[in-house]
Amino acid sequence: MTADGPETGAPMPAGTSGGTALLHARGLVKRFGAIVAVDDLSLEVRPGEIHAMIGPNGAGKTTAIAQLSGEMKPDAGSVWFDGRDVTGLGADARARLGLARSFQTTSLFRGFTAEDNVAMAIQAGTGHSFHFWRSARREPALRVPARALLDSAGIADRAEVRAETLAHGEQRQLELAMALATGPKVLLLDEPTAGMGREESVRMISLLSGLKGKVSILLVEHDMDAVFALADRISVLVYGRVIASGAPGAIRADAAVREAYLGSAA
Repeated sequence: MTADGPETGAPMPAGTSGGTALLHARGLVKRFGAIVAVDDLSLEVRPGEIHAMIGPNGAGKTTAIAQLSGEMKPDAGSVWFDGRDVTGLGADARARLGLARSFQTTSLFRGFTAEDNVAMAIQAGTGHSFHFWRSARREPALRVPARALLDSAGIADRAEVRAETLAHGEQRQLELAMALATGPKVLLLDEPTAGMGREESVRMISLLSGLKGKVSILLVEHDMDAVFALADRISVLVYGRVIASGAPGAIRADAAVREAYLGSAA
């Protein structure tokens, strides 16, 4: 990779062309001065799986997600998505290809209803401007799928409620519906249960479990109950490096992982 982007003619990473990896990162590096936030990070997300990325605070998880989504340019390494090298593409271009992201804090149109929020996400996914939103608010091509997505996120009964008055857990469910509105192939979820009470967390875990096999998910999460309930595979980051990656049972039994993270997390 050059300073301006990926080298032309770079070979496709193993697994990508064969369809076993939908999202593939290899050798990602990100430095902030003398601090190495992400250090030679490689991982892959396979079609239909939930792959959890866990680690202590400061391990580089959010920085890694930002590099995968295109919001942050890596200092080295490459990102492949659906058989294509997307290292040089920004977040908008990757989203149009089917790579969607949610954040640790909710990002909503707070003065609009839940249904309005999802309808605008659908509209954005088609490349249309919000300048036309006033005349499009009653457009069936937006409203009908918006209601269906709210139903899939478990908040169809809150469609006419303004986002700013929704409970925190409901706002996270709305954000999930908005992410799904773009028809993603891969969802990058950064702490989807952050700030939730126990009942809200259980509801979110159930919603995400229902997506398994329908959309690939890379999940960053501190709630180990959520991680072990959902993940098909887990990668553990410590100081920006993956120290272990595998099935949940193998990760739970890994002595190095327990010493570095799971012991204190438990």
